[in-house]
Amino acid sequence: MKASAPATSIEDFYRHAAGLTGKEAAELLPPGMQQDVGHFNVFDNADMYRKVRAGAQMPYDRRAYYKISLIRGRSRAEYADRVIPIGRNALLFATPQVPYHYVPEGEVLDGHFCIFSAAFLVKSRSGVDPSGLPIFRPGAYPVFELSDDDTEELAGLFRKMKREIASDYPYKYDLLRTYVLELIHFGQKLQPLPAAPATANASARVASLFAELLERQFPLDAPGRQLELRAPKHFADRLSVHVNHLNKALKEHTGQTTTALIASRIAQEAKILLRHTGWNVSEIAWSLGFEEVAHFSNFFKKQAGAAPLAFRSATI
Repeated sequence: MKASAPATSIEDFYRHAAGLTGKEAAELLPPGMQQDVGHFNVFDNADMYRKVRAGAQMPYDRRAYYKISLIRGRSRAEYADRVIPIGRNALLFATPQVPYHYVPEGEVLDGHFCIFSAAFLVKSRSGVDPSGLPIFRPGAYPVFELSDDDTEELAGLFRKMKREIASDYPYKYDLLRTYVLELIHFGQKLQPLPAAPATANASARVASLFAELLERQFPLDAPGRQLELRAPKHFADRLSVHVNHLNKALKEHTGQTTTALIASRIAQEAKILLRHTGWNVSEIAWSLGFEEVAHFSNFFKKQAGAAPLAFRSATI
């Protein structure tokens, strides 16, 4: 069985950032970060993206952290069925719940961004859960156009973050949370940029992001871990599209329905688990989202042409 993906994608972020900056990942970590406060860090866009050519696509980072970006320079944010052009100045809020691609259109983008885990705000004195804030709710496209004055104000806030995170002040994380909440409330007072009209590429993006969400759930590396997204509606909600739109896009680009694609990938994972693990059938069934072993057995027989135990015996 192939190796499991890391449990947290904050590690993935630093590996990717190290490749972009030419630095070691350890050099990019905040100095003296306390493990009990969650994770927070702040960066300059120019330092991070100076090697990125115009039109290069930033990969969607896995569901482990939030990101707030102050962008100075032309770019665009691509959601499943929306393209949001970013002009001179913008503020972008990225949530773990909604996949998107970020595409710079200039050689070097100015501005700043910060990343933080949900725990960073949850562990604050006020105990704010970012997933419950309006700006981070699924279905929103939180990209906001800024005036020059607003841009300068927010740039000053990011500079304060950079100074504070490098300081020895014992309560600096409380102050950094205050700065993050100030950014969030600033954004929640603004109106989002309008999305560009849907184009022929919209369905291609839907299909691509669906495939990414589906594949990201695998491999299952422990019997206690269960699939999070299993029904077409789960994927449609995560992509912020109607389930009929998702199905139409997948039929256009793959020739198969959403249900068929999900079933095929689940059956593939079931075969891997039967061949390469010692999990019993009930453990495999539960991990793949089946509450009853009989339902899993019927599903597997339909997909693979044999019952689970018969398939396992034939491959030993």
